[in-house]
Amino acid sequence: MATRFALQLSLRTAIFSARSSNITYRSFASVSSFHGRTHRDQKELVHGEPKGPKIVSKTVPGPKTKAGLQHLDSLQDTRAATMMTDLNKSIGNYVVDLDGNTYLDLFCQIASLPLGYNSKALIDAASSPEMIQMLVNRPALGIQPHSTWAKTLEESFMSVAPKGLNQVFTAMCGSCSNETAYKAAFMYHQRKKRGLTAEISAEDLNSCMKNAMPGSPDLAIMSFDGGFHGRLFGSLSTTHTKALHKVDIPAFTNWVSSPFPNLKYPLDKHQAENAKEEARCLKAAEDKMKTTKTPIAALIVEPIQSEGGDNHASPAFFQGLRGLTKKHDILMIVDEVQTGVGATGQFWAHDAWGLTSPPDIVTFSKKFQAAGWFHRPEIRADAPYRNFNTWMGDPIRALQAKTILHEIKSKDLVKNAADTGAYLKQELQQLEFKYPMVLSAVRGRGTFLAFDLPDPQQRDAFVTKLRSLGVNTGGCGPKSIRLRPMLVFQKKHADIFLEAVEKVASGSP
Repeated sequence: MATRFALQLSLRTAIFSARSSNITYRSFASVSSFHGRTHRDQKELVHGEPKGPKIVSKTVPGPKTKAGLQHLDSLQDTRAATMMTDLNKSIGNYVVDLDGNTYLDLFCQIASLPLGYNSKALIDAASSPEMIQMLVNRPALGIQPHSTWAKTLEESFMSVAPKGLNQVFTAMCGSCSNETAYKAAFMYHQRKKRGLTAEISAEDLNSCMKNAMPGSPDLAIMSFDGGFHGRLFGSLSTTHTKALHKVDIPAFTNWVSSPFPNLKYPLDKHQAENAKEEARCLKAAEDKMKTTKTPIAALIVEPIQSEGGDNHASPAFFQGLRGLTKKHDILMIVDEVQTGVGATGQFWAHDAWGLTSPPDIVTFSKKFQAAGWFHRPEIRADAPYRNFNTWMGDPIRALQAKTILHEIKSKDLVKNAADTGAYLKQELQQLEFKYPMVLSAVRGRGTFLAFDLPDPQQRDAFVTKLRSLGVNTGGCGPKSIRLRPMLVFQKKHADIFLEAVEKVASGSP
């Protein structure tokens, strides 16, 4: 009992610290709305937030952050780090670094925070008896699931399972979600080949132990140029973003990649050209399906190519792609690791496609604070231990997901993302019109938005300048800036971001 009380006290202290910090906050540029606008139509979703960003150090990163990163670098690589956070002082849409700089965060731990820093709902869940029990008695879910695991699955992942998918495989991260989904696709392909009820032959069992055929078959996962599906071994062979991610790592060289549509924006002004481009890519995909010597067990695609540059395609393209996978007996895996859980203004981004036949597998992670994949029953492995690991997911993360879903539903956060995103996109397009030599190709759905700069160098400089003004964003693709705010990001936060963008775009000091 004393241990539980201590945990509750320390968790609530974090919130109190964030709300009662002695830092004096001010809103960006001393206004609370873009060009003086107010948004009384939106109810405040997070209480106790600062009014806006504040930079107190002479440089960003400041001296304390630099020292902290230098110390950490003596223990592990920090070369990708842009800041070191003080989570005790961070709250809602705002993250604070070691120097006391307060940033409006539109990158959110690589698109993975749904409810903001120090969410009261998640803190309350973290101090619940069930969460504490799972924390101190972590079960190996594959062999000794605890008594409430089925109920937890029903109240979390399965309550929002994509249409037609009534099974879930829980995993540890987005990469391993895709990796284990690939394994499932290969096993299902071979079961169909030998007969769904047929036993595995002795020849298959013996040859696989030598990494030889037929037990270790020559099969492929089809992916798309510009796609990103992880950095583990199999998933890396389906990732086609940065060469540095892949170089020096052996690849499955028979796995095929096909062109993804390179659309022109705004989409409504280039419909004929974009339709022609999508038809070209569908033809290329089918040509590969027909001509590749290695059988394709599954195809994986993102609703929006996120790491690759926020590349979009129309519902018609994905409908066509689904038709091809059905025609050629290839499983369709939809990677919703970054697009899922509401940011696009729909809970699952692929809901916008209007598919008559749902995907076979949908993978998830990030904003769910958990990971795994949904699937049809027949894709389940035909024997225990075939798709397996010690933990088989994490009940703590599932309980977090349950809480996240409750907040999303009770506060209508998917609608908030849709409404705020529509406003933000419209205002970004106005800035694009005003500064055409700087900003271009504003695009996206919900708050899952992006825009381009003229080249990679100017993009990186723009991100750095925004950060110096107290706005944290991230890059993607060769020259894009992506926005991945939390689901509690509102129009008042959008105004602060827009003002910072205009200040940088106009060259203001």
